[in-house]
Amino acid sequence: MASKSELQSQLKALHNINKNISDSLSRDECADLIEQLSLGTSLNKLVEAYAEKNAALGKNNATIGGDRSRAKKKLETLQAEYAALEASIDTLESTNQALTSRKQQLETDRLILSAEVERITVENTTLETQVTNLNLFAGKLTDVNDELKKENKTLKNLIDAIRLQLARDVKNLLRYEDSEIRKALVKVFKSTLG
Repeated sequence: MASKSELQSQLKALHNINKNISDSLSRDECADLIEQLSLGTSLNKLVEAYAEKNAALGKNNATIGGDRSRAKKKLETLQAEYAALEASIDTLESTNQALTSRKQQLETDRLILSAEVERITVENTTLETQVTNLNLFAGKLTDVNDELKKENKTLKNLIDAIRLQLARDVKNLLRYEDSEIRKALVKVFKSTLG
């Protein structure tokens, strides 16, 4: 019997479903998911699309996180340089004009980088919301799929019961001698059973 970790590895290898997604599933749920996906149903296509979208969002998050980290480091570097220039202004009056110009440039860069950090933060929040919404949607689809399976089974059982009762009733009626009734019932019976 395969462990949950082995089943998660199969989900990753066969259907590109990351372990961080399948981690919330039990071992049995992982096994059921592998079985369902192996049937080639539309659920398989949905899971593949979801996995591709999740992978793309993960790459975007990583890229944005790296950009944000670099921008933050650059901002910290520029802020440190700005502070050093502030201190040197008091001691270097002869270069006051050049230092003032540099200070203005650094402030502009700081504002640009601050705006970029804010934009990246907002974009990251938006991506996190999209991931959350996709997870909720996938959960709802799974619930709807389970409910449809139950309803289909109930409907099949009901149809089978109706056919069985109809067959019994027709069999009882066929015992009568009237050939016209028998012919009509045979015709109805055949059309009912398809």
